[in-house]
Amino acid sequence: MALSNNNSKRALLSTGVLALAGLASTPLLAQDAQQIIRDRCLACHTESGTAEAPSFSRISEQRKTPEGWHMTLNRMIHLRNLQISTEEKRALVKYLADTQGLAPEETEGYRYLLEQDTNIVETGIEPGTAEMCARCHSGARFSLQRRTEQEWKYLVDFHMGQFPTTEFHSLARDRQWFDIARNDTAVKLAEQFPFETNAWSNWKAADKSDLMGRWRVTGFIPGKGEFDAWMSAAKTGEGKYDLDIEGTYADGSKLAGKGNATVYTGFEWRASLTIDGVKMRQVMAADKAGNNLEGRMFLAAEREIGGDLMAVRDQGAADIVAVQPSYLRSGVSTELTLVGQNLDGEINLGEGVAVEKVVSRSKDRITVIAKANGAEGMRSVSVGKANAELAVYSELARVEVQPANAVTRNGGADSAMAKVRANYRAVGYSAGADGEAGTDDDLRLGYMPAQWSIKPADEVAAHDKDDKYAGMINAAGIFTPGDAGPNPARKMSANNVGRLAVVASVKDGDTTVEGEGSMLVAVQDFVRRVLD
Repeated sequence: MALSNNNSKRALLSTGVLALAGLASTPLLAQDAQQIIRDRCLACHTESGTAEAPSFSRISEQRKTPEGWHMTLNRMIHLRNLQISTEEKRALVKYLADTQGLAPEETEGYRYLLEQDTNIVETGIEPGTAEMCARCHSGARFSLQRRTEQEWKYLVDFHMGQFPTTEFHSLARDRQWFDIARNDTAVKLAEQFPFETNAWSNWKAADKSDLMGRWRVTGFIPGKGEFDAWMSAAKTGEGKYDLDIEGTYADGSKLAGKGNATVYTGFEWRASLTIDGVKMRQVMAADKAGNNLEGRMFLAAEREIGGDLMAVRDQGAADIVAVQPSYLRSGVSTELTLVGQNLDGEINLGEGVAVEKVVSRSKDRITVIAKANGAEGMRSVSVGKANAELAVYSELARVEVQPANAVTRNGGADSAMAKVRANYRAVGYSAGADGEAGTDDDLRLGYMPAQWSIKPADEVAAHDKDDKYAGMINAAGIFTPGDAGPNPARKMSANNVGRLAVVASVKDGDTTVEGEGSMLVAVQDFVRRVLD
């Protein structure tokens, strides 16, 4: 699986996801973690409350994700000279995320940040917080925290003390920034993201499911494609598991790997695995019943290179977890694979869809040759009592490139900063019942194979030959930017930056339908820290 580029290891201190994923540590009781706080933190913080229910100033008035608590500890280490061992740090992140985390519904809409899906254009951010906070941070950064009003105000104070020039930045100068931030924005944040919520109270009181067992997994790995696998999670401690995974890619090649996982807050799955020699990370959320996991898997060395991931617990019942591909073109015989578990019984692909041949069949994977006729729309697929859906279409109307907007960064060469790549996928749509493409009636068909190319985004990019210098995209849809540093071949020895359109060309019968995404190739990300 030749996916990672050969650059220095990179870590993003503001996320902590690489350090969180799959950390194994000796289980500690709550009293042990509280004692670590007493031993390591009370030089600056204070303790109150009772022995049974202690309260620690500036700590007990906040709730955060595991990554949020990891960020806090990193800040204490690097800015406040906190002396803490790796094991103590791991124990504190687990304890704080379990006891002062976020409920499942409190993370909804913001999980892209946890899953390291960085090429997202955020929408719906309240204008005041967009101007005050999201000009530097992602909206998800502050939306994944819960604080008392006083703690939100303290956060404003921290920014003033740690970054005093904030008051003179764009959207801050020429107005009473500090007064607005402390007396308006902090109050709004406390109302929108309060420390005490019914969601958190209910989740704390809820019974949490142990996530040990056997899981049917489906996902996508850039450069390799879609896969299905069995993943076993053997419990080694409270919220900790050893993992084994074995599966098959859509092209028939095999995959195998091992690793470990930690579950925080009763539903936040963080895992580290080595699959076919490549280190991968999983970030998923369990549903409240603990029978489904959903999220993303990506390269440990490159969080940008990854894909969707889903896992369904094997409970002995029949279940179809994926149909690959998720669409059939009417009148065309197509190989179709039903991925699931305990698949017994008659195969029914829905109205007007015939099974011409069963190519192979097992209890967890059925491959058939199928042919569809009839009207466009969704079909109900079943194998015995297991059900799924399949899209039937007559003509591909449009192609959507995902991500629609992406930022990559040049690097390598004589630079210590690694290149930041991006991977693309093409989603096909038919025009739907109204016959007009680009409306709400369009039928989503699913991911489709595409030929990939780049071109200048506009006349200026064409004049500067950005498509020649800024980078290249391979057959798998993975874009690699150019080398860092001035390029003597470019006008005024410019860097290998540029603005590009990424083009997906999908063949549909005798026609080809194209879709475009936007790519900005920028200079190195100097916010990231290079580790030896």
